[in-house]
Amino acid sequence: MPTTEKLDLVTGKGGSGKSAVAAALALDAAKDGARVLAIDMGATGGLPFHLGVQSATFEPKNVQSGLFVSVIDRASALSEYLRVQMSVPAAATVGPITRIFDALASTAPAIREIVTLGKVLWEVKRGGWDLVVADAPPTGQIPGYLRAPRTIAELVSKGRIRDQADWMDAILTDGSARTRLVVVALLEELPVSETTELTAWLDTEFPLIYRTVVANRVLPPLPVIEPSDHVPTDDAAQLHRALAAEQDEWAKFLAPDHQLPAVLGVSDAEEIVSRLLAEVTRW
Repeated sequence: MPTTEKLDLVTGKGGSGKSAVAAALALDAAKDGARVLAIDMGATGGLPFHLGVQSATFEPKNVQSGLFVSVIDRASALSEYLRVQMSVPAAATVGPITRIFDALASTAPAIREIVTLGKVLWEVKRGGWDLVVADAPPTGQIPGYLRAPRTIAELVSKGRIRDQADWMDAILTDGSARTRLVVVALLEELPVSETTELTAWLDTEFPLIYRTVVANRVLPPLPVIEPSDHVPTDDAAQLHRALAAEQDEWAKFLAPDHQLPAVLGVSDAEEIVSRLLAEVTRW
């Protein structure tokens, strides 16, 4: 198999560029011959957008050789969960049972998270993909999703629901399942703080889950030149060097496993992903 992981969960503070990183990881695996599912857990459209897909749905859509794209919406995920995991007949998933379960998912702990995360983990469990890349919820929310199977297991001692919670937790934490949590952060105070809090939480709650921290939009160094009244770009260059120096300090604190360069002067999402692709290939 061209990849070493079965599942990449890509998280990061909002605005960190996690969707672009997830897209680059999916494209990288697909170009090496893997059969890849890129799945957006938040139905925000960020991941499909960065892959140049205008109309992604719950059903995986083949967008290029080896690459499929899907977006999770809660109604479809809930319907599939009831049908596949709870053996509720398809006709019944649009009736009162769904409405009752939907109300439960809005109030009971971990139900909403288990339905969404469960879709991703089910795609890993049932096979058919060399790699599943999920554009996951942001760093502030991801602990609730990771802990959802254990929360359910604490509430339900036996039966089908407990069995489901156990295999979901195993995919997340069993080294043989090859799950990787990719945490994307900008080299700024708040993103670095959230990321270090998340990694500390993982060390305590999920010490076995493999994770990699990625610093995104890292500014390239500029050569030092003598200031001149006749060079109009002096101010911009000085600002660039000041920001780069600040990033260097936050990088020392974060100690990222990988750094991705800032893609300057480019606003097209697909072009940004194309630039990142050359970088993630080296991981």
